[in-house]
Amino acid sequence: MTSPLLPPVTAEVVADAVENLSARLRKKLDAAIEGCPEGAGADGAVTFRFGEDAVVTLRPGPSGAVTEPGQAVCGCLLAPRCLHRAAVLGAAPLAEPETVPPAGAPAGAGPDAGTHPDADAPAPATGPGTPPGSGPDAGGTASGAGAPAGRAGTGTGPDPEDAGADAPPTPAQVRAGAALWAVSAEALAAGVVAGGAVVQAELLRAAHTARLAGLPRAEAAALRVVRGLRAARERRAGQRLTDLAAAFSELLRTAALLASGSGGPGLTGGGRRAYGAGGSLRVHGLCREPVLSATGYGGVVTHLLGADGGRYTLSDVRPGGLARARGAGAASVALGGAVLDHAGLARGGLRITGATVSADGRLGAGRGVRAVPAPGAAWDEEPLAALFARPAAEAVRELLAQDAEPGLLGCDVEVVGAAGEHLLVREARADAPLLRLRPAHPHPELAHTANLRRLAGCPGLAVRVLGRPDPDRAATLSPLAVGPVPGAAYTLRLPPEWRDRADLGYDRLQGSHFPDGGSPAGPAAVGEPGPDAVADSPLWRVRRLLETGVAGGRRAVAETGRGPEPLAAYGPLRRAGFGTAADLAGALVAEAARRPRDPFGRLTEASSEGYAWAWLAASAHLEAAHRSLVAASWA
Repeated sequence: MTSPLLPPVTAEVVADAVENLSARLRKKLDAAIEGCPEGAGADGAVTFRFGEDAVVTLRPGPSGAVTEPGQAVCGCLLAPRCLHRAAVLGAAPLAEPETVPPAGAPAGAGPDAGTHPDADAPAPATGPGTPPGSGPDAGGTASGAGAPAGRAGTGTGPDPEDAGADAPPTPAQVRAGAALWAVSAEALAAGVVAGGAVVQAELLRAAHTARLAGLPRAEAAALRVVRGLRAARERRAGQRLTDLAAAFSELLRTAALLASGSGGPGLTGGGRRAYGAGGSLRVHGLCREPVLSATGYGGVVTHLLGADGGRYTLSDVRPGGLARARGAGAASVALGGAVLDHAGLARGGLRITGATVSADGRLGAGRGVRAVPAPGAAWDEEPLAALFARPAAEAVRELLAQDAEPGLLGCDVEVVGAAGEHLLVREARADAPLLRLRPAHPHPELAHTANLRRLAGCPGLAVRVLGRPDPDRAATLSPLAVGPVPGAAYTLRLPPEWRDRADLGYDRLQGSHFPDGGSPAGPAAVGEPGPDAVADSPLWRVRRLLETGVAGGRRAVAETGRGPEPLAAYGPLRRAGFGTAADLAGALVAEAARRPRDPFGRLTEASSEGYAWAWLAASAHLEAAHRSLVAASWA
């Protein structure tokens, strides 16, 4: 069982230890990892005693990780090809690639000296509203947008990426992608039930090869799958089979593109975030958002909008958990010596000279960056007003079409009433559907849920909302801030110092912030949303089949087609108009059961690549169909 008390171990060290085992010892490895004894620390080393003559000692390097085979030794006669050493290394958590830079990489290159180690964790956040990538940073900080403290992102800004980023993969990268594809296909065919330490070691070896070939995105995808397999086999709390299926889909897709020699933006990825010169920028504050990580980090992310419409964020996330998340909202901004806190920046602005900007709009706090406070803009003033000018359905379609987490969305709504912990609203346009506002952070110590309850008590209230659409739920928005609707009589009345916006994670709405009396039109009828096209669609049958393959492997998928009427399960898909989904699901089951043998009973085609292609095709179609349903629910 993976122990968080052990020092982290790099992928190549674990892979080497497993490869050095004999076939007989490999069969015993999973049981040995499960029964790994407790370690004892002394003089910077950790020791594990398996008997009088079998003591394994781990001596981490300066980075705190075991990065070389010589840092893990055993006293038995079979060392270093012994089961004891491999079991201890297999029980240790995986080290992040950023802990030890690849050979030839300049130390500390660029303003961002690394990325946070939790970026690839299966479930790093405590709530659905935590920005993607929340987690600790390699330099001791973390970012709610996946950048180190003092950086910013989650938007569209200047693109400083090198021109070579879109170049086709090199021959070495194609070979590494092909090797990763073959190993990933075998891991998928094995599933969680058979995806033990040996299968994981093959993935780790392929991940290390991808790293040496300059493919950090492929390496990260492989490490994410290995962590997911470990968590699923150990039945850790919070591990979801859906997350592991998504990790497999990302890994197979990346490996397949690399193996085919196809290039594309971001296919190779970047081990260290590259920052380029952004020149002079004028940014306006939109709102601030608390960040709370499951690994004990907390802080704030302030969302910004440039004068040209480019989106940025500025983050300050460090160890401290909930207390840090609550207090960071008023912490000073660490950017170019600006004398301003995040509360002021969310309602003000900055003039930045010598700015450094990453490809996704993250601002860097380099030595040459200078920033001074500047007046902000109200939500009904340009350039901020453009966020609320488009219909929500049109903006959601554009956001969901991007191959990334959705950005921020603004719209004017009218409060309908409460539905459990959610708030039902209707967009202020003709024939608009009911929308569901879901707390961005459900933690009871944060203000999101309490503020939504306050709003639910005023049906008919006109509210301007800024939030993040939920890509997994029909017509659902996670609001980050609210404000009054310009020109509306029955709307919020916020203090002047709030600049007509309330950050739902920090500001608490009070009775004085609401208009006196009831709605001029009388109390609105509280009702539930109409039929949920996403939840009610029969696509769950495809998802269940894919997750069955992840959990039980190829054999489990083949078993689903052994009933008296195997195709009857896909009848609801065809009747609902999902004929392609039904065809792909049927093809997956057929491929899983196809095991041709020669007259002597030997497999004539032992490769699992055909099964992996069928699984990936069904997964890609499911994701596209699901996003189409979500986008249609906003219309």
